[in-house]
Amino acid sequence: MRWVQTVCCREIHGDGKSGEILVRDARGDFSPWHGQAACVYMDPPFMTGEDFYLHMRVGEAGWETGKDALALPAYRDKYESREAYLAMLRDAVENARALLREDGSMFLHLDSRAAAHARLLCDGIFGESNFVNEIIWAYQSGGRSMKRFSRKHDVILFYRKSRRQYFDITSVPLPRSENRQNHMRKCVDEDGRTYRTIQSGGKTYTYYDDDPVYPGDVWADVSHLQQKDPQRTGYDTQKPQALLSRIIRCASRPGDLAADLFSGSGTTAVTAALEGRRFLASDLCPLSLAVARKRLLDTAMTVSAPTLETPAFLSAQIIPGIAYHDVRLLDYAPETGAVQGLDAVDQWSVGFLRDGVFYAQANAARRKQTPALPSLLQLPQLRGTPAILISDVYGERRLWRLEEDEK
Repeated sequence: MRWVQTVCCREIHGDGKSGEILVRDARGDFSPWHGQAACVYMDPPFMTGEDFYLHMRVGEAGWETGKDALALPAYRDKYESREAYLAMLRDAVENARALLREDGSMFLHLDSRAAAHARLLCDGIFGESNFVNEIIWAYQSGGRSMKRFSRKHDVILFYRKSRRQYFDITSVPLPRSENRQNHMRKCVDEDGRTYRTIQSGGKTYTYYDDDPVYPGDVWADVSHLQQKDPQRTGYDTQKPQALLSRIIRCASRPGDLAADLFSGSGTTAVTAALEGRRFLASDLCPLSLAVARKRLLDTAMTVSAPTLETPAFLSAQIIPGIAYHDVRLLDYAPETGAVQGLDAVDQWSVGFLRDGVFYAQANAARRKQTPALPSLLQLPQLRGTPAILISDVYGERRLWRLEEDEK
């Protein structure tokens, strides 16, 4: 028996129903999902004129120390003109609106370079009356300037699709004990609860310290990801899960669909899964798919993207058992690239190939918590052709099926 490289365009984990990640431009055809999303979050390029990277750690030593890493081009934020940038953004916003249900909401994340132009663009697509908020996300990370006030905020434009919008601010409370202290009079009621009062317009207003308060349109309580944050994937411009959690909770219910057409590192999809929502995550860059896939390996999902046809060397052993086959990964070598051997493997899966679809049954991946890649996975005896899928340190995915030798 031998492993033969093959190609598939669809990969399913579990029942695949929790969500889908795919390689697709935000300007592409999303008609199969039209009218299904409760919320769409988009963090597109900001028109910075810069290149951004995925810093991929290599091998066990690289994951332990963080020193061995490849800088892989993730996306180029350069456009011929502002008009070209806005044409891209227009297509994405039109796709976002089409994805939304009638009670759905869109959150468009930008900064001062494009926010004003995007506001006018969104007014034209959603209607000015459907503008809800200009959210300011203020943070302290980054450098300081002596030539101007340091730029320490992003803008998130919040639009509804219609007056039927679903919005639940009570799902994102803040503890009152950290707010409303200053000039209010402090009291304690007969039950021992602390409250504060203030008089205004001839009325007395009472606020209990243990009652929740809710965010305004300036979010200064959500910090940027620090360099050593455990959420870090190495993908430039990654956003924190706390930011997406607030957006997804207030704009959707458990079981609803949250979509992101500029998925990047996959934070929207990861957060949606943690919050009990379904997800649709799309990005043009295959590296984005590789990062998002790793973060969601334990989630029932569908991955829609073709595996590569370019050749690579695989050595693996399969040992039949009563209920499971033991599959051991022995060696791997991409056709090009300085990294060879098992150090070149970032994640791998064993499963079955049926009707051109790879059904993953067991997965392994390098992470900060598990820098050593398990070389042995167990494959249950199910119907289908045994197969191995490898995603390497270059973000390239390849598939091999088991084929019996001719007699």
